[in-house]
Amino acid sequence: MFAGTTAGTTPAGQCLDVEGLFASRCGRAPVPMHLVGCEPAEPLRTVLSRRRKWDRDWVGLWALDRHGRVMHRHNVDLRIEKSRPSVLGTDLLDITLTDGGDQRPLVARPIWETWYRGAPSVRNQWAPYTTAGRNEWLELTATGVGERRPDRSGGVHRLDGRFVTDEPGLHCAMAEALVGPGGYFGREWNAFRDCLGGDFGIAAPFTLIWHDSHIARQAFADDMSGEGLTYFEEIVQLLERRGATVELH
Repeated sequence: MFAGTTAGTTPAGQCLDVEGLFASRCGRAPVPMHLVGCEPAEPLRTVLSRRRKWDRDWVGLWALDRHGRVMHRHNVDLRIEKSRPSVLGTDLLDITLTDGGDQRPLVARPIWETWYRGAPSVRNQWAPYTTAGRNEWLELTATGVGERRPDRSGGVHRLDGRFVTDEPGLHCAMAEALVGPGGYFGREWNAFRDCLGGDFGIAAPFTLIWHDSHIARQAFADDMSGEGLTYFEEIVQLLERRGATVELH
């Protein structure tokens, strides 16, 4: 057995047998998803004409903000329960999928409404939310993660540490300091390390001034890794190891 940390794994002991490893496990019950007003383009017509409508097909759902920018992407299996002429017009279809995938928590609604109005342009809009809400915020920042950006280096970047009370809060504040509001720069230790490797908008060397760093230090004081470091200390150490200068204020 191994005990995992944000930085690696260490042996935690041995066992002679494992019970329940190959037992069947009940997954969550499927939750139907209703797609209203679908344009029946040729690929969709092909799927609907099959006797079995779910063979190896999937559908990508893109949520657009009011400006037409993609704010979220969600892929689900194209398992069609039923289809009928749409309530929005006879040239459209209303389609019910067997399962729409994981449901978003209720806390996601106001966050999506904020992003629907446009990409965030001011800092700390994530700050009032719980840990679950901050994770939803990070989910939306990651939408464009596959779009590589040219890196800049040098300069001084200021992290507003007043609301860094949990891991998602740390990564929200870090991304805003390095690449601006609504930007993505990792949402956990490994992703953050990858971002420091380049193609995410900034690369070391640079200087990060972490204001009110005592708040994060206190928030993570009881969360120690196998190396005896808190998550806060691991992040600072990683930044310095990658060539950044970190000033804790």
